[in-house]
Amino acid sequence: MGSMTLFRPCIDLHNGQVKQIVGSSLTDNASELRTNFVSERPSSYFARRYREDGLTGGHVIQLGAGNLGAASEALRAYPQGLQIGGGIRIDNADEFLQLGASHIIVTSWLFDQRGRFDRGRLKELASHVGPDRLVIDLSCRKTEEGWTVAMNRWQTLTDLRINYTSLDRLADACSEFLIHAADVEGKCQGIDEGLVEYLGKWAQRPVTYAGGAYQFSDLERVENLSAGNVDLTIGSALDIFGGSQIKYAECVDWNHRKGRLD
Repeated sequence: MGSMTLFRPCIDLHNGQVKQIVGSSLTDNASELRTNFVSERPSSYFARRYREDGLTGGHVIQLGAGNLGAASEALRAYPQGLQIGGGIRIDNADEFLQLGASHIIVTSWLFDQRGRFDRGRLKELASHVGPDRLVIDLSCRKTEEGWTVAMNRWQTLTDLRINYTSLDRLADACSEFLIHAADVEGKCQGIDEGLVEYLGKWAQRPVTYAGGAYQFSDLERVENLSAGNVDLTIGSALDIFGGSQIKYAECVDWNHRKGRLD
């Protein structure tokens, strides 16, 4: 059997709490923030659950400052089982790997203040931690040119487009890509099918797509659109994050079924 789409779990942290947030509302103006879910449980609860359920390749994302404690707690609860992103730079990457992260996820640090991609920084980071420990987050917005990478909590458009040329150029520096479709993130109104299909045709590195999943059949949809070459993160629609549309247990079962078919 060829490739298969897997469910990838996530832990999104905001002000030290596990939350699900509408991605496009993450601005400097706190009153604009739209939150779908705030958990009463600590980050370690979700990390332990993912570990017990044998889920791999999940990610912890720190949305802004004030999340180091919660992030550390999650990483310690599932050593080598979670990737960490949000505010990762060359000077703090080692700290997170020592805390137990399997990979570091980087976006904004690869760009200058004006959103211009800095290849030197990527090269430096990749040689520092090793490409096998590095995930590049190409969170993006739909633009006239196709998809454009956005940084600074998805508010600033960069000069980097998501296309096969840029993916080819970045692939040597990382082990996989994480791609949030910021326009549909947290809205539970459907995935960006065009982006999933486009990414599935590339297939040179593992790719995880996040954004807009709202029904269990989205796993199958992503598998069909991407020929099984793209994995899917589901957040706000999951029952463990207050959603009513998708049962977490069904996603775990999907992975176990796919794993046995491998």
